[in-house]
Amino acid sequence: MDLFSRCWSALLAAVAELPDEDFTRPSGCTGWLVQDLVCHLVIDAQDVLITLATPAEGEPTRDAVTYWEVGEAPPTGDDPLDALIVRLAAAYEEPHLLKFHLDDVGSAAGRAAGLADPDARVATREVVLTAGDYLSAYVLEWTLHHLDLVAHLPGAAQPPAEGLARTRAMLETIAGSPFPASFTDRDALLVGTGRRAPTPEETDRLGALATKLPLYLG
Repeated sequence: MDLFSRCWSALLAAVAELPDEDFTRPSGCTGWLVQDLVCHLVIDAQDVLITLATPAEGEPTRDAVTYWEVGEAPPTGDDPLDALIVRLAAAYEEPHLLKFHLDDVGSAAGRAAGLADPDARVATREVVLTAGDYLSAYVLEWTLHHLDLVAHLPGAAQPPAEGLARTRAMLETIAGSPFPASFTDRDALLVGTGRRAPTPEETDRLGALATKLPLYLG
């Protein structure tokens, strides 16, 4: 849960530091500008608040890793919800309004996470998890979206190293195989989730794992 807070705080800080002109640059998410990704983070923060306020009975049916499902195709940006995000982002008109909303809702989500009982059961997406596992799952979400945020912004702050390492470990568990030690955590995540194609040399080093990639998580 501490790692959730560190990764989320780093992502909020990275957004807060962006100059206005960066909001109309491409993000690492197909079909989304930076402003669209930031709007999606507002929705993510709302989801965290809703889930932590939705207690559940019974034993957990998922954990931090099995919370994620692997899709068969990459996102195209044409999904109705993705299209809605683009319209919502455009409605803000001024980047400072979007920044304010993310800081407002995002700070509340961070406080709620800090107050949550890690052993409490919560419900989301028709599954039950402990609050601790739910927040641990979101380390992956924050880390990948932090990489998306800075994909075309070389001067922007990168995700925390411990978040990159934890997300890599989660992705390796999902894939059922470790990435070669020669891969940095960042490159393992970008290649592993299809955010960039592996080079021929990287494909050779991946070996049998290359046939399982990329993993489209949702």
